Amino acid sequence: MNLVLDSGGISALVGQRARLAELRRRGVWPPQVPAVVITESLTGDHRRDFHMNHLLGMCQILPVTETIARVGALLRTSTGRAAEISATDAIVVAFAIGYPAAVVFTSDPVDLMDLVDTQPASVTISAV
Repeated sequence: MNLVLDSGGISALVGQRARLAELRRRGVWPPQVPAVVITESLTGDHRRDFHMNHLLGMCQILPVTETIARVGALLRTSTGRAAEISATDAIVVAFAIGYPAAVVFTSDPVDLMDLVDTQPASVTISAV
């Protein structure tokens, strides 16, 4: 299983030592985080972002390539709700569909499920 985090997933895991230990024990750590998620997760103030940065330091941050961006655009448009679904959510799902048995931790399961439903992929959306 591959774990992918969006900004809500990162926020939910900050300070959750027991949950992080469980994810490590299950062998799904480190998670994958598309670089664009950092934009939604951080404020730019190192004092306010301290705990987020600590957690992000334990994650694998992945660049958003043109191919991933194009897949995200297709997913977003395919929902029929492109104006309502964030580009970042679409990119998170575009990453997830590239992994076998991916799980996405999110605080926005409805939009991500709509994105996943547009493709035949084995992605599980988990609300945090």
